[in-house]
Amino acid sequence: MAAQQSGALKRNLGLWAIVGLGLGYMTPTVVYDTFGLVSERTHGAVPTAYIVALVVMAFTAISYGKMVTAIPSAGSSYTYAREAIHPNVGFIVGWIALLDYLLLPLVNILILRLYMEVVFPDVDGWFFVILFTIIVTGSVAISMKGSAGFNSILLIFSLVVMVTFTVMVSIQVGDGRGVGSLWSGQPFVGTDFDFGNMLFGATMVCFSFIGFDAVTMYAEEAKDRKLMPKAILLTVLLGGAIFLVGSYFAQLRWPDNAEFADNVDDPLPVLGQIAGMDAFGGDGSVFMWIFTAAGFAATMASGISSHASVARMLMVMGRNGVLPRKVFGYVHPKTHTPLYSIIIVGVVSLSARFFDLDTIASVINFGALIAFTFVNISVIAFYAIKHKRRHTGSDVFKYIIMPGLGTLLTLTLWVNLDETSLTVGGIWTALGLIYLLVITKGFRSQPQSFDEAEPVTDFNKVAAE
Repeated sequence: MAAQQSGALKRNLGLWAIVGLGLGYMTPTVVYDTFGLVSERTHGAVPTAYIVALVVMAFTAISYGKMVTAIPSAGSSYTYAREAIHPNVGFIVGWIALLDYLLLPLVNILILRLYMEVVFPDVDGWFFVILFTIIVTGSVAISMKGSAGFNSILLIFSLVVMVTFTVMVSIQVGDGRGVGSLWSGQPFVGTDFDFGNMLFGATMVCFSFIGFDAVTMYAEEAKDRKLMPKAILLTVLLGGAIFLVGSYFAQLRWPDNAEFADNVDDPLPVLGQIAGMDAFGGDGSVFMWIFTAAGFAATMASGISSHASVARMLMVMGRNGVLPRKVFGYVHPKTHTPLYSIIIVGVVSLSARFFDLDTIASVINFGALIAFTFVNISVIAFYAIKHKRRHTGSDVFKYIIMPGLGTLLTLTLWVNLDETSLTVGGIWTALGLIYLLVITKGFRSQPQSFDEAEPVTDFNKVAAE
């Protein structure tokens, strides 16, 4: 068979383009989508749940920065665990992380469908699922640079509306609504502070942070690999700041869920309507639609970022020979994107017509927290054990204590996941172990490895032979 025309990932992403992709993946407006559920669980202390989650994510982001410097490949937790610990461990981490990565594009399509079904209740949901899957898949398939630009436009629009909303509710709080004061400790302690509930709330808002790790997928497309640690940490800190400020002012305005008791599962449109009524009078519908449009834009941006990231993860697993190389390891020579992987993710996203949002969202954190845990462990394995960086106080602190704390913190959140998440995640993990058992012939061999520095071009050639 003739070799396919070679293709390679193109280095055209700067620092802020990568950070923008990460923030877009994180969907800033999700702070309002989940506000009712988290407020109910924490008894009105949503900002504290975000602080706890941010601390955990910050430790893990530092570990990601260390690993992406050592192994600058577009493989994320899968690659790090494979190289630092063992190929079989890398496979299982990658398999579990797929639960996170594959479901996020699907969740975004599902949310977009729900938005549109509210606006156009007479149109079958299939139409919106197909429409948005085509738009997202096409955008990612054409070029990564184009995806970054489209993502930035959507992200900026949603942030502008969020700032407007924050100013509006701040004025209303100053006029006596909600808590009645712009400077209050109540949003941090709620009405009945309980640390156990706060940990559970933190596991819920971890969903909001998923995305900072995904920027490591763009390591091979960064203009300079040295940008990656800074991009990862900036994504976490900026995302955390957005969530913290947004939840603080929302909690000031709505210290409990009484005003939107019938819409606790997804209060974003109602919050916009109430804020619009108080600010402009009338029924608040104009600002409700503007606010909902911001949520729509942020979700579309997340859909683009998450779709691109999982496609690249599948590409790396294809390169490794764990998945069929001809399909998953292929990079299109003209678009410089892993075309077949992108299309496969699009096909999976079509199933958004059948699933319930709560069920899928509850499972996503299982894969994410396992991936975060093993990235922290990979730092210890790679630096302290493999490269013996453990003989000075500085090395012990950077390569043992810091990632060790990150491991303990992520595991603490993991054990506080709900029963559905642990059950579905356990089944998925078991399936991965069975598949690994088959491809390694009873663990007598290892999943095929590859040189991280080898050009993508060569993998296309191997796939074609």
